[in-house]
Amino acid sequence: MNIDAGTMRPQEHGEVYVLNDGGEVDLDLGNYERYLDVTLSRDNNITTGKIYSQVIEKERRGDYLGKTVQVSLIVPHVTNAIQDWVERVAKIPVDDTDEEPDVCIVELGGTVGDIESAPFVEAMRQFQFRVGHENFALIHVSLVPDMHGEQKTKPTQTTVHALRGLGLLPDLIACRLIVQKPLEPATKEKISMFCHVSAEQVIGVHDVASVYHVPLLLQSQGIVQFMQKRLNLTSLKLTKEMTDRGHNLERRWREMTSRQERVFDEVTIALVGKYTDLMDSYMSVTKALEHSAFRCHRRLTLKWVNSSDLEPEAQVSNPARYHDAWKAVVSAGGILVPGGFGTRGTEGMMLAIKWAREQKVPFFGICLGFQLAVVEWARNVCGIPDALSSESDEHAASPVVIFMPEISRTHMGGTMRLGLRPTVFEPGTERWSRVRRLYGGAEKIWERHRHRYEVNPAYIARLAESGLAFVGKDEKGERMQVLELPDHPYFVGLQAHPEFCTRPLNPSPPFLGFVAAASGLKVLEEQLELQLKTFKPPHPVHAMVSEAELRNTEPTARGKEVVMSSDQ
Repeated sequence: MNIDAGTMRPQEHGEVYVLNDGGEVDLDLGNYERYLDVTLSRDNNITTGKIYSQVIEKERRGDYLGKTVQVSLIVPHVTNAIQDWVERVAKIPVDDTDEEPDVCIVELGGTVGDIESAPFVEAMRQFQFRVGHENFALIHVSLVPDMHGEQKTKPTQTTVHALRGLGLLPDLIACRLIVQKPLEPATKEKISMFCHVSAEQVIGVHDVASVYHVPLLLQSQGIVQFMQKRLNLTSLKLTKEMTDRGHNLERRWREMTSRQERVFDEVTIALVGKYTDLMDSYMSVTKALEHSAFRCHRRLTLKWVNSSDLEPEAQVSNPARYHDAWKAVVSAGGILVPGGFGTRGTEGMMLAIKWAREQKVPFFGICLGFQLAVVEWARNVCGIPDALSSESDEHAASPVVIFMPEISRTHMGGTMRLGLRPTVFEPGTERWSRVRRLYGGAEKIWERHRHRYEVNPAYIARLAESGLAFVGKDEKGERMQVLELPDHPYFVGLQAHPEFCTRPLNPSPPFLGFVAAASGLKVLEEQLELQLKTFKPPHPVHAMVSEAELRNTEPTARGKEVVMSSDQ
């Protein structure tokens, strides 16, 4: 019933993924953007809360002319709203071609039979008749347990039977096996027989070397040819440029996965965070590290460190965890402090930041990590021992980080500084800033933001005079958005969340620099030179427009809709 994922705890729901338009959505949207190299909007995430809010608002306006508003019976207001939403969103361009998509993938989350998904299942049952058989295909994903070498089909038979009872017939059954053993021919035949599909409509998805091999696994089982025939995609007129682009993407993807299998050199990163008990809490961060490791020809070893375990209190309450945590930090090639909210664990994060700064270990701070790097510098370099973020104490004597004045203090959902925003590099930084070189030497860059706090303007001059370089600011020059230490191998912080725009074939620039630095200065120099020659922004030109520029241009039919570059 949530409107969006913005107010959910990361430990419960996983990462809150932020889109260009500021939408706070399910982490699955991040997977789709990364894999398909597209840009989605907040409307691509449909929740029960959104649908019911929309229907209730229409009822309050009197749009239903006094009729009884129902879910899916005689007058299906809710199911119609779901169908209308899907049909509308499916027409929105999502890549740099700016063309209406030919195919829209819809993930119906949950499990067959769930109460929560019942209106959505019914909506899709009706939707297949609205759009016609040739425009609707259903893939049913089902677990096939492997019991000591025997692949059991009964769970799949049961769920398909339940699905058919709800009026939906699967065109493909994707059998997920949590082992490295492929789906056996006998198992496929059994599922085909008892689920009323042909053998070619049953595909196996077993564990492979990495998740990046899955597209190739699906392709090898004929899923492309099947969907071409099922949705009559062969009738589409593709230009030579489009087909060449597709072949180039496939070639580069195969090269990436094959290189990954032959990598032996290792890079070790310590992720010092607050939500390390659920790895999905940092999904985009881990993906950005993986993509950067691919580019650097390194095998990523990620050490998860709960920041609270680094604090002196932990040495007394749980000395084993305390020593294990510090062992992970001091032995890592690089230390990363990601985003988060609240006070818990922040002192441990600053201890890790101080270690990285003083020991010249590559460091990267994101959002909260950026803010805490400023606080740590203020305490230990500027001589402000009581420096603090007002998030930790509203009445702090030396609030180096403060609550942003325009942010609501009473409403949590959708009230932060959100979405794609520009950062302008300071003049002269092109001569030395590694961050700027990673962005190809650009004067202005664009990344997605999600925060309520900022560096206190009252302390900026003092921080800068002591040697902390704020190399990137907002367009007005008022908000500090990128920091860097000139005399450090790699000490970088971004107020933004660059992990949200990483791609397997186009890794996020500051993550790439961080992983390269953790791999050695020679690797870092190689990547810096490469980025100066080949960097391409992950956003199309019309997405990188500031609010001031928007006010000076005529509105288009699509308003502020933004899309992202799809090929490099």
